[in-house]
Amino acid sequence: MNSPTTNTQTQSHGISINKVLKNTYILLGMTLAFSALTATIATMFNIGAMASLVLMLVGFALLFVVSKTADSSKGLFWVFMFTGVMGASLGNMLNHYLAMENGASLIMQALGSTALIFFALSAYVLTSRKDFSFMGGFLMAGMIVVIIAMIANIFLQIPIMQVVISSVVVLIMSGFILFDTSRIIHGGETNYIRATVSLYLNLFNLFIHLLSLLNILDD
Repeated sequence: MNSPTTNTQTQSHGISINKVLKNTYILLGMTLAFSALTATIATMFNIGAMASLVLMLVGFALLFVVSKTADSSKGLFWVFMFTGVMGASLGNMLNHYLAMENGASLIMQALGSTALIFFALSAYVLTSRKDFSFMGGFLMAGMIVVIIAMIANIFLQIPIMQVVISSVVVLIMSGFILFDTSRIIHGGETNYIRATVSLYLNLFNLFIHLLSLLNILDD
């Protein structure tokens, strides 16, 4: 029979997890909106490929700053800086698609598909309460293989390899959504800023590679 102290601790732990989950989704929604704004601005200014690459590199540098400041109030400022820069880095890619006859439609399809996948997988984890922590090692190994394949394809330029890479990334990012959401509800991640960044990166990569796949399938 559980003691009153144990029951109180369990309730307190559950409240803490729900608070992290709530704060994560609120911050994720705000950073996605801000990222969409900076992406729109970058698209309007028609930034070039080199500017997008520089912004992407700056974004990865800011990722380390966010990680270092995530336990303080400064982390909120830096997470918006990070997501804003990452959103702006999409400017050149979005202009590339918008120049196509059906580019706007492809972008909306990719956005819709990304949202659908995220909500479906998140809802599954939240309702089933399953622990997907066992997937961590497989997902990281998969990402390493994908990164190597992406670097190799820069030189090889094999069209079918791009299809395979994008397909695998979509699967891996879907797996990471399950993994990261599971970590939050099971107490593996108690910092909502770090949790937000993890889910943001999942969605960011999911959107890019869904857009690539939709474009290839359309062609």
